[in-house]
Amino acid sequence: MRIRRILAAGIATAALAGLGLTGAATAATAQGAPSYVTPSQCKQGGGTADLADNLCKGGMYDGEKID
Repeated sequence: MRIRRILAAGIATAALAGLGLTGAATAATAQGAPSYVTPSQCKQGGGTADLADNLCKGGMYDGEKID
């Protein structure tokens, strides 16, 4: 009986640790990845594509690089 409790606690700890690692990896990807939008996405988001600076100005994608 005691072995079952220890085993269940070990499995629960491993599962929670896995969720923590998954969340950290997702957060690192979201912050570290550069974001690019197309000129049409910039316009659909309410901005203006400034092709001289390769930036979307205004709207939802303000400051994002144009690809």
